Formats: sequence, C-alpha cells, structure tokens
Amino acid sequence: MSTAASTPLFACSRCFSRHPFEELSPGEQLCKECRGLFPVVKCTYCRSEFQQTSKSNTSSICKKCEANVKLYGKPTACEYCNTIAAFIGNKCQRCANSERKYGAAVTCEQCKQRCAFDRHDDSKKNMLQVDGKLLCWLCTQSLKRALARTKQHLSVDKHKHRGHNSHKDKRKSDMMKSKNSGDSLNESQPSEKKSKLNPLQGELDPNSSDHVVAMTQLKETIASLQKKVQQKEMELLSKDKLITELKAQHHNNTTDLRNEMKNKERMNETKFTLMNTKIQNLLKEVATLSKSAKKNNKNTKSLLSNTENSGSGTDSPSTN
Repeated sequence: MSTAASTPLFACSRCFSRHPFEELSPGEQLCKECRGLFPVVKCTYCRSEFQQTSKSNTSSICKKCEANVKLYGKPTACEYCNTIAAFIGNKCQRCANSERKYGAAVTCEQCKQRCAFDRHDDSKKNMLQVDGKLLCWLCTQSLKRALARTKQHLSVDKHKHRGHNSHKDKRKSDMMKSKNSGDSLNESQPSEKKSKLNPLQGELDPNSSDHVVAMTQLKETIASLQKKVQQKEMELLSKDKLITELKAQHHNNTTDLRNEMKNKERMNETKFTLMNTKIQNLLKEVATLSKSAKKNNKNTKSLLSNTENSGSGTDSPSTN
C-alpha cells in the first residue's frame, strides 16, 4: 500500500475537495485555490488576521468577535493594549488570559505601553521575545510582517541575482566556445587573419574592465535597493508606533473625559440632594408656622369673645 494512499485526506470547507491536513489553512480549513480567491484582512476589534470566505460578505470582523458582539454588545478599549476588544470588563481576552497565565503586564520595548507579558522560564516558546526585546502582541505581529516583507524582497533580489549569474555563466561559455573556435581558425589560417581575430577576443574577455564595471554597478544597485527596503521597513515601524501612540493618547483623553463627566454627575447629584433636603426643611418650617398662626388666631378670637361677654354683663341695669 502506497504512502499517499495511507495519508488521511480532509475536505476543504468551501469547495469540498480533499487534501492533506497540513495543506489546509488553520481556522477556516481552506485549500490553496480557495485561499487565493479571498483577501486576508485584520479584525476591526481584536486586530488578528483572518481570511474572508465569501465575496458577498466583506465584513472586517472575525467570527469570534462577531459572536461576542451578539452576546455582549460592542466592546470597549482594553486597558492594556488599547484594542477595542474588551467585551467583558476592561480587558480584552488576549490580555486577560496572558495576565492570568504570566502575571502582571510589563512595558513593551517598542510602543512603550504597559501591554507586554514576560513568559520567564517559557523563553523557548516565547514568541513575543524578538531579538532580545520583550514586545507586546501587536508590536510582535507588526515586526513579523515587516520581517516577512523584507525576507520576500531579499528572496526576489536573490532570484534575480541567480538569474543574472546563470546568464553570465552562459555568456562565459559562449565566449569560451568562440575563443576555442577562434584558436582553431588561427591555427589553420595565415598570420594576417589571426591578427584580425585577436581584437575580437579581447572584446569578449570576461575579465575585461567593462565587465568588472558592469558587475560592480549591479552590486551597488542591489545594495542600494536593499538599503531602501530597510528604510521603508523602518518607516512602516515608525508609523505603526505613531498609530499606537495616537491610539493610546485617544484612549487617555476618552478616559479623562469619562472621569470628568462622572465627577460632574456626582457633584450634580450631591447638589440635588442638598437642595431637596433644604426644600423639605423649609416645607416643615412653613407647616409649623402655619399651624402656629392658626392657633394664635384661634386664641385671639377666644379672647375677644370673652372680652365682649364681660363688657355686656357690666352695662346691664340692676333688677332692683
């Protein structure tokens, strides 16, 4: 039984063609042909990359965040990495899991935010330890993309350089054949014809100054292109850093505004409570004064009635 026949095959989740498991994309389980039909985008919330699976559905939210939105509503900014992915509480799931597993967050050496996690003894598996620097997840992904682009550019340049070398070897082979044929002609022809062929051999010499100059120019061009690529990568990293800083500043400004609004609401509630208390006290005083005034009026009327009655008794005539 052949090895190919014994290898288990798995179906593509889109076209249902069967392939070895390692040829399918992680997560979506798509084959190479289906992967090429749809772009890879970043999730608006968690910033992780995923591949769209339908041309009609161009959503930039991954399935996990989409499910969380339906369950918990729109997320808020994570207090560590500032991604808008905190569905429960004030931390995104990535930072919450890392904090629970590796302890408190530390400062990222790239974006200078307190959003990296030191894995300590797990350094062999620590994918966030890049070139001896402790980076957060976002900066690590950005650096990996930059390194991948650089590697791709270098691979293209190397391929071009190999093509140039093969072309150069072919030219050398042709020149050697031409030289050998020239030598054989020189042996059979008179000395006059031999003197006419010698200048041509000098022009085809691979060690001539023109050939060396051309090779030097090509090497300088390759070095210049590689330098430009590195500069572009540094500019991209700088822009990513600036974007992260702006996000952090926006998050801080939003937090300050929210705190200010909460303080004003608290002050207004305190004033409202004091005014209500004062009004209640004034109403009690009004009720007390009103009751006292009614009592005084009643006493006054009683006194006047008694006075009138005593006056009428004094003025009445004697019966004797």
